[in-house]
Amino acid sequence: MLNTTIKSSIDRLWDKFWSGGISNPLTAIEQISYLLFMKRLDQMDLKKKQDAGFTGESYKSIFSGENESLRWSHFRHMEGGEMLTHIQTKVFPFLKTLNSENSSYSKHMGNAVFIISKPSLVVEAVNIIDEIFEEVSTQASNGQGFQDTQGDVYEYLLSEITSAGKLGQFRTPRHIIQLICELVDPKLGDTICDPACGTGGFLLGAYQHILTQHTSKDHQKTDENGLTRGLVGDKLTDERQWTQLKEKTFYGYDMDDSMVRIGLMNLMMHGISTPNIEQKDTLSKKYDEDNYFDVIMANPPFKGSIDKGDINESLSLPTTKTELLFINRIIKSLKIGGRAGVIVPDGVLFGSSNAHKLARKMLLNDCELQGVISLPSGVFKPYAGVSTAILIFVKGGETEKVWFYDMQADGYSLDDKRAKISENDIPDIVEKWKHRKEQTENKLGSKFFYVDKKEIEENNFDLSINRYKISDYQEVKYEDPKVILTKIENLEAEIMKGLAKLKDF
Repeated sequence: MLNTTIKSSIDRLWDKFWSGGISNPLTAIEQISYLLFMKRLDQMDLKKKQDAGFTGESYKSIFSGENESLRWSHFRHMEGGEMLTHIQTKVFPFLKTLNSENSSYSKHMGNAVFIISKPSLVVEAVNIIDEIFEEVSTQASNGQGFQDTQGDVYEYLLSEITSAGKLGQFRTPRHIIQLICELVDPKLGDTICDPACGTGGFLLGAYQHILTQHTSKDHQKTDENGLTRGLVGDKLTDERQWTQLKEKTFYGYDMDDSMVRIGLMNLMMHGISTPNIEQKDTLSKKYDEDNYFDVIMANPPFKGSIDKGDINESLSLPTTKTELLFINRIIKSLKIGGRAGVIVPDGVLFGSSNAHKLARKMLLNDCELQGVISLPSGVFKPYAGVSTAILIFVKGGETEKVWFYDMQADGYSLDDKRAKISENDIPDIVEKWKHRKEQTENKLGSKFFYVDKKEIEENNFDLSINRYKISDYQEVKYEDPKVILTKIENLEAEIMKGLAKLKDF
């Protein structure tokens, strides 16, 4: 969790960009990301250099020779005008060519532009970012994981992007991403994809989930959401495992080029050296990655639609609604046996249109629909109050029964403030999910239960939890109406007596 000092510094950073003439949140976060990336590159390089000194291994710095002046720690001491010119003409061009020419990063950074034009703004931004990282280091020395806090910083920055909820796109809270990772359980060796990746939150969550699996218990901890976390990865002792994880595991697609650049930098800042993120509409005819991925986790755009002529011919649902087409796309993109965790609006669960029913039939007949976790409607506040659910399914086979869970609290208040609270179903969901096969049928007053596929079919393939949940109603016995009327008459008589006494006075 970020402390108030860091949050205050980030808010000041936004204010500086706003007053400096960069008021579009997406543009501002992209420019801030460039600066954060410059700072982080310097830090990571100095740490690698230090580690190599301890182990006696050779290390070639990316800032060696004439590139030494491109370090953050070098140019941050320059005067405003000189610093701006140095970043514009030397540091930023260097930043754009970091990876190989054929990498996704280099391709998408090719048309990136550093638009900060005021020396005063760049000086203020550099100073505030230094303040933030200094406070992050203080938290790290007090036991807070450095990489975790950096993730919080970037999450807090990114929260400004979706304030308008463009095209139904809402930033997925990190603890919900963690929950989906626990349920889908991506592993080392899987190819993992998000077909509408935005800033790369699901891919980062999957990376950190895999690191936790390969971190010894001494380096693990229980985070504020009640989940086990460990980002050291000390059990990954073969360099080939790290190469597999960082270069051949994570794939993301997004329509917006700015989002692609932000997602690339986000993952690289967290240690994924070669993320495979591309600008592509995965619903369109340009996309052809069918039967390819082991794991897909996503929060696709809600309420969007696509031009009928642009829809990929392999998608069979008769609709232009993106929330339905993405279900079709995810199933098509998975290998047989591939696993998925997808957030959908509640309308997908019970919509009566032909396309809605066909999408649910697809989940039940072409996949093993394993779980439906109903989320409280405040999870996406302050951006949206839409009710949603998580679908967990495996491509291939057929569904026998579906496990439902009615989440009522996610550890945060369900209003616009989203303040931390003690009520939290997430640890219970994870625990119950792991032992769900041992559970017996019990729909009466329970948060979780199984429903047979046959019962779902008989209910028009409805997947909403309220269709099957049985509430434990207590019968209330009321007095006979004649008795109640007599009591009312007696009370009225007492009131009239009282009024008569008042008149006498």
